[in-house]
Amino acid sequence: MQDTAFSNKKTLNLRGDLVSLDTQKVMGIVNLTPDSFFESSRASVGTIVLKRAEKMLENGALFLDLGGYSSRPGAHDVSVDEELRRVIEHIKNIRKELPELYISIDTFRAKVAKEALDNGADIINDISAGDLDNEMFELLRRTNAPYIAMHMRGTPQNMKEKTDYDDVTLEVHRRLKNKHSKLRSLGVKDVMLDPGFGFAKTAEQSYKLLKNLKFIKTIGTPLLVGISRKSMIYKSLNLGPEDALNGTSVLNTIALHNGADILRVHDVKEAAESIKLFNLTFS
Repeated sequence: MQDTAFSNKKTLNLRGDLVSLDTQKVMGIVNLTPDSFFESSRASVGTIVLKRAEKMLENGALFLDLGGYSSRPGAHDVSVDEELRRVIEHIKNIRKELPELYISIDTFRAKVAKEALDNGADIINDISAGDLDNEMFELLRRTNAPYIAMHMRGTPQNMKEKTDYDDVTLEVHRRLKNKHSKLRSLGVKDVMLDPGFGFAKTAEQSYKLLKNLKFIKTIGTPLLVGISRKSMIYKSLNLGPEDALNGTSVLNTIALHNGADILRVHDVKEAAESIKLFNLTFS
């Protein structure tokens, strides 16, 4: 599997800052929902969210990913207004109190993404890569906002039924490459890609993707990997999400070896340590 259409991009323009990805970075997860799969990642009270963000910054996070819509398999749908209510005040508070952090809004809705950008968010993280809201790419064309495009089929409510691939790696590569080309044609300069581990993929398919991550990397964009405490880890080890930190660190290290630029995680300190030791070994 080879594809050399694009040279690998190693910088992001965020808020006028040129952020280098020569060293891999950590994105901390804060779920502003009552039903995300990892209970300890949930938060809603302003002071708790801010303290969690402060701790993640202290432990090595450069990015903070805030989401008000749970994307776990089978999650309940929520209204746009409810999603906005869950996220906007926290974005404002974190932007004011922790300006060192770059804020990512985890949403597939253009209205939520626009409000988040207007109130201090820096990046749009879209699990559907524009498929669930046809206004998203128009928003990107107008704003040229940095964008994370993830591979998924269907919706969080039905994605478990959509895992029939002839070859999951080739399908993910093809789909993400097409999305990247479309975004480039719209003038979006800062695009990151996420293979979407566990999203419309079985555990076996997710492990195959992780093994073949270097092929996804040939698209030429920074790669974000989000496997933190997912079922591909804890179910394989007959554990629960609360006991999946060690497995997460192992798979994050494999992801780094295979080209990951950003690790999206619940446990920032451990991810930052994995990056440091990885680079001591291979740099």
